[in-house]
Amino acid sequence: MEMDMWKYFGITHADHTVMNPMSLAKTEELITCLRLPDRGRVLDVACGKAEFLCLVALRYDVLGTGLDLSPITIQEARENVVARGLEKRIELLHMDGGKYEPDRGALLELASCIGASWIYAGHKGTLEALSRMVQPGGLVLVGEPFWKTEPDPDYLKLTGQSANLCGTHGSNVQTGVDLGLSFLYSVVSNEDDWDRYEGLQWQAAERYATAHPDDADVEQLLQTLHRNRDAYLRWGRDCLGWAMYLFRKASGEAGVSPTI
Repeated sequence: MEMDMWKYFGITHADHTVMNPMSLAKTEELITCLRLPDRGRVLDVACGKAEFLCLVALRYDVLGTGLDLSPITIQEARENVVARGLEKRIELLHMDGGKYEPDRGALLELASCIGASWIYAGHKGTLEALSRMVQPGGLVLVGEPFWKTEPDPDYLKLTGQSANLCGTHGSNVQTGVDLGLSFLYSVVSNEDDWDRYEGLQWQAAERYATAHPDDADVEQLLQTLHRNRDAYLRWGRDCLGWAMYLFRKASGEAGVSPTI
């Protein structure tokens, strides 16, 4: 039997504050660029532990909604929101983000999806879906991988990925521009950011395996982790990048509730 995906990510990301290869410092740097109005509405699709939403709500007087399909991380998100005293300003929903539709006539100031573009069938589909949710002049924020160099075929074989997993840093920007969005800003992960993101997974999984030797999933947990670790150290660290991209919707473009 295959190990439950949410259990795997819950274990390997136990020590992560944000569940992506971006440092908190760079995430906070980007948040200062949002300049959100008071009482604006913000949506984060696949919100993880809701750290991004919490940081936004602490920086701006906004109302936020977070969506996540993992029963493990949505519970951690709820605990995070309560611990920050933000439960009256951040709503969390355990659901498939692709099925969410904002209230008609109540378009958003910001819609984000950081590292989960599979929900909308890729980078372009994510930008299109989020754009439909924000009001004219609203912001769209996505987190996406990109190839720094052409991936080695052995890396793709070991990880089960396709060369079409992502484009380049430049093409990630151009996709939004081609959709009529204005590109405003990006922050890019460096090797230290990646090493921390990956390394925290390795130690969390090894710690879990030691503490739960009778768990039937431990063997698969470690096999998957070691495969991903070896792929990262041999190829991924050099070829795979990560960035968060901030776009603005044209101020004259009407918004409609999405049908996804």
